Amino acid sequence: MTMFALLSVADKTGLEALAGPLVAAGLDLLASGGTAHYLQQQGFTVTEVADYTGSPEILGGRVKTLHPRIHGGILARLDQRTELEQAGISPIAVVVVNLYPFAQTIAQPEVTESEAIEQIDIGGVALIRAAAKNFTQVSVLTHPDQYPDFSQHLTQGLTESYRRTLAQQAFAYTSSYDQTIAQWFAGEGRLPETLNLHLTRHQPLRYGENPHQPATWYRQEAVGFTTARILQGKELSFNNLVDLEAARRLVARFAPLPCAVIIKHTNPCGVALGITLAAAYHRAYTADSVSAFGGIVGLSQPVDEATAQQLVQTFLECVLAPDFSPEALAILQRKPQLRLLALPDLTTAPPLDFKAISGGLLVQATATQPDDPAMWQVVTQRRPTPDEWRGLSFAWEVVQQVKSNAIVLTRDQQTLGIGVGQTNRVGSAQLALAQAGSQAQGAVLASDGFFPFDDTVRLAARHGVQALIQPGGSKRDSDSIAACDELGLTMVMTGTRHFLH
Repeated sequence: MTMFALLSVADKTGLEALAGPLVAAGLDLLASGGTAHYLQQQGFTVTEVADYTGSPEILGGRVKTLHPRIHGGILARLDQRTELEQAGISPIAVVVVNLYPFAQTIAQPEVTESEAIEQIDIGGVALIRAAAKNFTQVSVLTHPDQYPDFSQHLTQGLTESYRRTLAQQAFAYTSSYDQTIAQWFAGEGRLPETLNLHLTRHQPLRYGENPHQPATWYRQEAVGFTTARILQGKELSFNNLVDLEAARRLVARFAPLPCAVIIKHTNPCGVALGITLAAAYHRAYTADSVSAFGGIVGLSQPVDEATAQQLVQTFLECVLAPDFSPEALAILQRKPQLRLLALPDLTTAPPLDFKAISGGLLVQATATQPDDPAMWQVVTQRRPTPDEWRGLSFAWEVVQQVKSNAIVLTRDQQTLGIGVGQTNRVGSAQLALAQAGSQAQGAVLASDGFFPFDDTVRLAARHGVQALIQPGGSKRDSDSIAACDELGLTMVMTGTRHFLH
């Protein structure tokens, strides 16, 4: 009796390399239209699903594999083979299916609803679920990455345990696919009623935040740091990855301008723009050279020779950039333990932010939308000068990525002092001003939250700060505004708070 391998794939990567071992194992190839034509062009003998079922594809391809001759062949148990023979149905031992690219379709900015709906796979999901259900008899493959390992098992002999693993992976695949569709129906920016997380282990980590904490890196899909090229250096740690994300998040706010960010313990210790990338890094480093030791560096442009020459002058943990020139890599090889990550797309951010608490997860939309300066209000008698406006905009971008309570002092697109994570806002201001020292004269100050009292304004004025930017929203905003007017300062209120806990 004929035994089939059924193939129906949207992604045809590696398909011909899989088809050879299937045929060598004595299986006949059965495939839907597009997949059949592809394999025939590669020289394989293939039976088209429509010819086998006697039912041509209808409704523009919406119905093609939903047929008893297909699903009967997949779902039959060994004790039901006689019934199959009586119905003229051949058993299907292998099902190779991947689904319409729904996630890629909805990621396109101009996609219409009708275009998205047509990429909701029906028949493919049914095939995968049927094969996974009958894993004792059927092997199911859903991704080209599985093909080489399966081909090896096919030669050595397929075990029920291996087919069970494939079934688990298949159900995880369809579950993730359905969750993507459900989220799309819920609407952009809305959180679904039920949240199912589908994460695949990307790689184990040596440990978590501390050596006694086991840790593993999971991924949702092949985007972001899972696609980065690690060009040299030690294995990435849990803390490295957390800091690298903080660096990516901040440097992405300024790309493609030449920008350098140095991160320590998820907080920036130096941020600067420059005429060149090398100039930007020099300014970020000199903003706080003490804290930069052992830091994580994020750069908005490919690393060139001049920047690399500076990077090797101090001990750093990691450098993240879109790419590295050959000349830069040759220089950076002097520090073989330094981790180098090339991530061409610095802007792709996770759509959701998770925080674990006892009994569940807190989930929020990731704050990626830039603020609109057109909505900002000058609330003081004195308006900012053009230079102050540029400084306030720069400081406002930086303070959003500093743990609250956060105060950032800058001048000429360079951080001078950063007050991080204090239990009161004036305490953060004192830290930032102390770090800036005499450089605070003529600087601008950004606060991630409102000023509950006028003490921060008066403290800043005593150190020579000339302009402030903050969300506003305190019942005592008028006190801070009056203090600014009294002292000749200018203040801008954005109307948007940016706590980072």
